[in-house]
Parts: sequence; structure tokens; C-alpha cells
Amino acid sequence: MKRLILIFCACAFCVVASAEPKSTVERRKPLTANVGIVGVGLDTYWKQFEGLRDVMLKKLDTFENKVKSNGVKTFSFGLVDNAESARKTLDEIKRSNLDLLFVDMVTYATSATFAAMAKELTIPIVLVALQPQSAMPYEKATTFIQLCNDDLCAVPEFADVAVRMGNPVDDIIIGMREGDKLADAEISKWCSVAKVLHDLRYARIGLMGHVLEAMYDMQTDPTAVAATFGCHVAVCEPDEILKHYLSEDKDAVEAMKKRILSFFDTPDPVSDPITQKLTDKDLDVAARAAVALEKFAADRKLDGLAYYYEALPGSKMRELVTNLIVGNSLLTAAGFPMCGEFDIKNCIAMMIMDRLEIGGSFAEFHPIDFNKGTVLVGHDGPHHLNIADGKPVLRSLKKYHGKPGAGAGVEFKIKEGPITILSIGVKADGKFKFIVAEGESVAGAIPPTGNTNTHAKFKPDIRTFLRSWCMEGPTHHFALGIGHHADEIQKIAKVLNIECVNVTAGK
Repeated sequence: MKRLILIFCACAFCVVASAEPKSTVERRKPLTANVGIVGVGLDTYWKQFEGLRDVMLKKLDTFENKVKSNGVKTFSFGLVDNAESARKTLDEIKRSNLDLLFVDMVTYATSATFAAMAKELTIPIVLVALQPQSAMPYEKATTFIQLCNDDLCAVPEFADVAVRMGNPVDDIIIGMREGDKLADAEISKWCSVAKVLHDLRYARIGLMGHVLEAMYDMQTDPTAVAATFGCHVAVCEPDEILKHYLSEDKDAVEAMKKRILSFFDTPDPVSDPITQKLTDKDLDVAARAAVALEKFAADRKLDGLAYYYEALPGSKMRELVTNLIVGNSLLTAAGFPMCGEFDIKNCIAMMIMDRLEIGGSFAEFHPIDFNKGTVLVGHDGPHHLNIADGKPVLRSLKKYHGKPGAGAGVEFKIKEGPITILSIGVKADGKFKFIVAEGESVAGAIPPTGNTNTHAKFKPDIRTFLRSWCMEGPTHHFALGIGHHADEIQKIAKVLNIECVNVTAGK
């Protein structure tokens, strides 16, 4: 297949565009979440209006099918209509290990059907009021029809009781039961949030090595991570990867080389003297390291890894630990976030973005382009390859700036369009803080240095934004994803009881 290569050089900056389609890395594990649905009504009505309860059950079925379409496992607890049935249902809900509960307000219900749930459940609770008709047929209206459309009626009562029980509901979705894109989008967001919460709760995040010398903002207490996010932090040794690196699995290495070459472009160097065309040696080392990483992750049953290690000059260990970039980018794109410089907080941020299916690259701020009003965002790896604009590039680097070692570096731009960035910082009291912003990835040349970069534009202007961002005290790393998703991230923060600041809110 012929490739069209366009090169524009100015001040040592270059962009390489390829007409070849980019492959997509498949997810290692399917996303899922356990989502409960309980309908509420009033038992008095069933005796007064024949057939009304059957209508309510059909409304409940319609909502469950809507939730199922978002790729989650649903648990239906039927229709509760008094305090006694609510108490029995509560016990079932507790046994179901849910990540989220939707309370479907199919008609008016007294708050006694909800009080025990609000008091005792620790999972997110979302009230849903989706009426079947856009308006009542006033000229032909009946009490029966009104009760069929009374989804909103008890919402204030339920919300009040939840506050009085010390456990306010997490959200309220109001709209129509069918054909309402706004309501469907809110339901979808909460299903995505549930997937994030599910994976955070069950994740095993590896922590290997040590903080890069003198980076105080990287220091994180693993117990605080487990307490806040629910995941287990598994302390790992570099030797656990080294044993696989030295095992000489030739078939696996050759297969990995073919996979790498099919996924990445390998252009000639442009302007940076520390770069060169990918060498056979660097390809071999990167492939062996990638194979070792995947075997190690399987051995330790990990879902992510934060690491930094240097090892002795000239040792096989240094060769390995300084050449994880290609393998960790492939893993990150497959839903296994890997974070360099030992930044486990950012590994969590990357996992959140990945589970929202918006990417999640390891990133930091690079030079500002005052002419374009943008700032370059990127890093030397790891990166979420599935959000790359075009085919990613591999370059051999004669040295890694600021770090020991040499080898293959990953270079690409993020897809143009909306982006979201998330940094997880630590406050003086030891609690975590989410700092989030929404911006745009815009067209522009990037430096051909073997590192990922993209031009990011933020409102109201780049100077004001960067100052505001830094004033919130973020870690210098952040996770970078595509689309505008600050709303979902703020929902996650609220559920986890984490302060969240959207620097670009209202801009």
C-alpha cells in the first residue's frame, strides 16, 4: 500500500502524516459493572385502579432494557410499594454486590419505600423520573393517565429523605422514557461511571521500583490509594519482569516484532541528532521487553502498573527497565494503564479515562506556542495508542533526556477535537484532589523527538488557563483523553468523596 508522507519543517519542528489506516489495540478484559434497578410505587393504587400495576411493570422493563444497552449487567429487584417490601428488597440489593442503583420512579411512592435504602446503602443512588408521554392529553385526561405519568411527583420527597438520612442521592435524571437523547446520555454516563467504580474496586495496581530522584509530588501512600479507590496495591520487584526477559521465548519475541512493525511507522530522523531510524537492536529489545511485561502482568494478575527503576549501567536490568516504552504503550491501549516515574496517582487517572473509553495517555505540559495560543502536552511514554491521530511512529533514541538508557521511543499526535485532562494531586491533609479541564486538540506540527505531543488549546486563553491549573496544586503528570468528559469525572469524584475542581468550568 502506498503511503502519502507530508513533511513541513520550521525551527526543527516536523509533522509526518500517513495515509495508512491505524490499527486498534484490543481490550484485554471486557468492561462491565453491576447495576441494580428497583421500581417504586404505592400499593394503595393497585386496588383502586385495575391494570395500573401491570403498566408500571412494563415501564420498569423498558427502563431495564435501556440500561442493559450500555454494556452493564443488570439486577432487577422489581417494584416495591410499601415499607415492608422495601426492607426485604434492601437485603437482596446488599447481597448483589452492586456498583450503582437506579431507583425508577414509575409513579408516586411514599418515601417509606426508600428511607431504609437511603440510610444503609453505600453505593451511588440515582433517582430516575422518565414519564412515558411528553404531556398529558388534557382534554381526555384521567387519574389513571396521570398516575402513569407521575414519575416526578415523589422525587422531592425521596431527595429530602435521603438528605435527612445523611446520604443524599448522587443524581436525579428527569425526562421522557423513550426518545429522549438527553436522558439517555445521562443514563449512559452513569453506566460508564459504574464501570470505572467496578474496576477501581477490583483492580490490582502494581507498584515497582522507586520515585524518580527529587520528585516530591510523586510520593503517594499505597494505603491511602487503597482506602480511597478500593484497589489493591501490589508491590512488585523488577526481577519478576527480568526473569521473563532472559527466558529467550524466541517465537513470542518474533511475533511481537511483527505486531510492532504492523502497528508503528519507522521513518527516518528529521532534525533531532539524538534520534535515528529504528534499529534492529532497539526493535529486538523493545519486543523482548514487551513480551516480558505481558507475562509478568499475567503472573501477578495485575490490572495496571506504576514504575520507575534505573539499575546498574551496562546491566541487563537497565537494558530492560529503560526499554518498556513500546510494551507499556501497547498495554495501556489494551486497558492496562502503565505509568512511568512511579506515579501511581496518575495510573489511577489513566485507568479512570480508559474505563470511560476515552483513552488515557501519560502526559505533562511541554513548551507553550504563544503564536498559536496552545501548549504541547505529551510525554516520553506510556501512551494510549488508540487515541492517536494516524499511525504512531517509533524512533530509536540515542539517549533519554533526564533519564538513563537508550532505545525505541513512541511518537504520535492525539486525535484533533475535544480533549479532557485529569490530574490527581494530594493536599496537605493527605487527601486526594481531582483537577480536571476540557480543551481542544488542534492541528499543528510537533517536534520529531520520539516523544508524544499534541497542541492543546484551553479557554479563556493559554496563559490564564495554565496559571489557573497550576494554582490548584496538581501533580505535574496528568491523564489525557479525547472528548469532553469532565461531568463523568466529577460524578466519580463525588461518589468517592474526593474534591474535584474543573479549571475550565464556565470558560
